[in-house]
Amino acid sequence: MRPFLDKVMPDAWRAAQAFSATVVQEVVRAGVTEQEVELIKVRSSQLNACAFCLDLHAREARRVGVPQQKLDMLPAWRDSDIFEERERAMLAIAEAATALPLTEDARADLAGARNLLGDIEFAAAEWVAVTINAFNRISILSEHPVRPRKN
Repeated sequence: MRPFLDKVMPDAWRAAQAFSATVVQEVVRAGVTEQEVELIKVRSSQLNACAFCLDLHAREARRVGVPQQKLDMLPAWRDSDIFEERERAMLAIAEAATALPLTEDARADLAGARNLLGDIEFAAAEWVAVTINAFNRISILSEHPVRPRKN
């Protein structure tokens, strides 16, 4: 078993948590909804195969009102009409920021998202993606376990 990064260096972990809290606060103030934040976090966690973050953020997404059907359909969001235009823009940002380097398709998706959202909300969504990608790496490298739960 690998050492848990959060346990071995708790001050660094607290700084990461404070960073994340600041990002979410600023992002919501910029106009990105809690539901959109969680969709970004879930999609990035899926792409990174971060079981711990996926479990956590799928639960958070349901808590803030993301319908279960959207969570079920998230891997196939491009092939479904159930996602609104803003949600599609957020998911495109999540995918582009997670699957670096940027491809031409990703650049086109980002340009479309920026045109729809404007600079502030676009940058806010990118900040969410940057942050969850960091937390995905912390959990993956720490091998944080997913514990069974009843709900």
